[in-house]
Amino acid sequence: MSEFRKKPCEFLASTRKDMQALPDDVRDVFGFALYAAECGEKHPDAKPLKGFGGAGVLEIVEDYDGDTYRAVYTVKFAEAVYVLHIFQKKSKTGRTTPKPDMDLIKSRLKEAERMHKALKGKKSA
Repeated sequence: MSEFRKKPCEFLASTRKDMQALPDDVRDVFGFALYAAECGEKHPDAKPLKGFGGAGVLEIVEDYDGDTYRAVYTVKFAEAVYVLHIFQKKSKTGRTTPKPDMDLIKSRLKEAERMHKALKGKKSA
């Protein structure tokens, strides 16, 4: 029987602080989704974020008190779950993620890839 190992969750840049600033109910939903990802599971509301070619970058959308909040994370790497962006969607028109947020997510995904390579390098040394 193999031993269960939960992946660590790495918060990039300001994402930990952003998570702590959320309303409690939203933080609970996002926290549960991240815990599920750490355990190798997928939260029922997690959807692939468009523009990233597949299910490696996931998004949770939560509405609370008339506002919409989003958490974006990647499960692309075996060693860890990387939280890329947590934010309140400001635009009231359309459901698409605004370009500045998409650019930030892409930049942080590249950072996660660098961290992943460094972590793999340490393990093989």
